Amino acid sequence: MMKSSLQTQQQHSSRHCEPRVFCGARQSSPSFCTAFTKKLCCHVTGWIASSPYGLLAKTITIILFCLISPISFAQDKVLNVYVWSGEIPDSLIKQFEKETGIKVNFSTYQNNEIMYAKLRSGSGASYDIVMPSSYFIDRMRKADMLADLDKSKIPNWKNINPEFLNPAYDPKSEFSIPFAWGVTGIFVNKKYYDPSSVQTWNTLWEPRFSNQLLMLDDTREIFSMALISLGYSSNDRDPEHIQQAFTQLKKLMKNVKVFSSETVVSIIVDEDANVGMAWNGDAYRASLENKDVHFVFPKDGFIIWVDNLAIPKTAPHKDAAHAFINFMLRPESGKITAIKMNFPIANLAAQKLLPPEIRDNPVIYPPREVLKRGQFPRDLGEKTLDLYEKFWEKLKMSG
Repeated sequence: MMKSSLQTQQQHSSRHCEPRVFCGARQSSPSFCTAFTKKLCCHVTGWIASSPYGLLAKTITIILFCLISPISFAQDKVLNVYVWSGEIPDSLIKQFEKETGIKVNFSTYQNNEIMYAKLRSGSGASYDIVMPSSYFIDRMRKADMLADLDKSKIPNWKNINPEFLNPAYDPKSEFSIPFAWGVTGIFVNKKYYDPSSVQTWNTLWEPRFSNQLLMLDDTREIFSMALISLGYSSNDRDPEHIQQAFTQLKKLMKNVKVFSSETVVSIIVDEDANVGMAWNGDAYRASLENKDVHFVFPKDGFIIWVDNLAIPKTAPHKDAAHAFINFMLRPESGKITAIKMNFPIANLAAQKLLPPEIRDNPVIYPPREVLKRGQFPRDLGEKTLDLYEKFWEKLKMSG
């Protein structure tokens, strides 16, 4: 999410994932290990037959071989998952483990930058599944950090909404599975402000909002909003335009009450802020507890973010990773995910199973004519991102 897509073929389903076993220090294919095991058995059998120590030697050797063999040659049934917090329900992790016998080591991160830095440094080489947002898929595929997806191992690929396939950040859908998505817009509490008077990003600069705004604590989101308010693309790389966006944001600071990404729902529900920036899923969740919350899709444009499942190139358990993706792409898995996290999903088959109050809610699933105003973030390159960070630090200090 700019706060920052998913099962198993017959040969990879249930408890029948292709074994990956260790012979000595190297991870090897099943055929290699089969040959290795046969050769070792021959050597052991020959030694026993020629041993001068007779029955005792035979007994000890057989016992030791039986103890070591399962450890050395056991099927490797592990999956290391590293994703956005709150996007995959624990119940689905447990169900996948129960069905497949694959042990899932599950960990989460709070932003794309943390995930990227860990994989880039090599400390994340053991991860099999990650969940980059669209612009990080773009960045990671260019850096050759992602494995090609084997779609023959993902039959539930057919459940993905075609609207999300072959996006600009992954033109042939070779490296990513669209999983969850959403829109960055404006929330308004109707008790305090008329939503019809807050229809564009430019409105947030008005004096009536002095010390009133909740803004997302996200560099890319904030600069995208500022660039759009100036009439530029959210993917603009022109340093002069970014400088203009920074100048515009400095003017906005007197209206900002708080920056937050992790506590958006509670801030809105408790009316600690009554207007500002939010993701549509969070605004919907807040509206379930506070009926005065309204969400606006800005008429001057907005960001559409997509969080994707992907397999790092260094993933040690790629078969298990494909099995997990296929499992998450089941209609029922998608339904459980959508209801749990309250964000729209890219699984069309799952979307059809949702309760009407979710499936037909225009805040969660806006109509196509609204989405036409949206922009998908792209990778901007290191120079532009460094410029963003420089201005972001200055902006925070100025507050």
